[in-house]
Amino acid sequence: MPYRFARERQDYTDYASGRVFYSLPGYPAFPVRLASETLQRCLAARQRLGAAGPVVLYDPCCGAAYHLSTLAYLHWPAIGSIIASDVDAAVLEVARRNLSLLTLAGLDRRIAEITRLLAQYGKPSHAEALESAQRLRQRLARLLEHHPIDVHLFVADATDRQAVREGLAGRTVDVVLSDVPYGWHSSWQITGPGHESASGPLQAMLDALLPVLAPHAVVAIAANKRQRIAHPEYRRLERFQIGKRQVALLHPLRPLPPPSRSAPGLNR
Repeated sequence: MPYRFARERQDYTDYASGRVFYSLPGYPAFPVRLASETLQRCLAARQRLGAAGPVVLYDPCCGAAYHLSTLAYLHWPAIGSIIASDVDAAVLEVARRNLSLLTLAGLDRRIAEITRLLAQYGKPSHAEALESAQRLRQRLARLLEHHPIDVHLFVADATDRQAVREGLAGRTVDVVLSDVPYGWHSSWQITGPGHESASGPLQAMLDALLPVLAPHAVVAIAANKRQRIAHPEYRRLERFQIGKRQVALLHPLRPLPPPSRSAPGLNR
């Protein structure tokens, strides 16, 4: 299916996994163009549901949070805050480093790190990474003129409703974008007590998300073509397939509150 929003083939070299953004060995990076397309579809769907303004973006299976970090650079004005969680605390540390690149202090640390590698090894790849990091810093300085993006990370089993709710600490989520585990390179690590009654870990994750979703929330799930993406308490807004992945956009089935007359610009 053709791209609807990310139609032009942009040069994403500066955003390549392992160049400036940290990679996670053994975990495939979510394609930048597909992530951009998916988020833009979520924002358009959310607008059709009657909501606007910067969103709280959450991934309960964030891995290295590479896609969340690149999405911030590509769609900064549309994102108010980013929340990332994963069941693996070690993986979450890599996510923390990637999301630190959304601050000048974090990006400066990364530039210093790449500079040391270049001085030590003199590899062309390090020189190219340094050039990318410097370009990203110039872009970040401009983006921060809009607003800073708040970042929150926590360790949690995505299928455990209580752990997700406690980790979010009262925050509600506008957009969920998650490339869920499905086989060769990654698999579900279920530790919580609430998954036994579900028909599978993906359905359990969708169940765990229900209490924390804002009324106009959109949940985007990327998976392989064989995986069934459905839950009785969600309706599917759309589904598309690009390459080896399918992406389904879901919306929780519950009444929406009437729009506020006193604060028409607020999304929740």
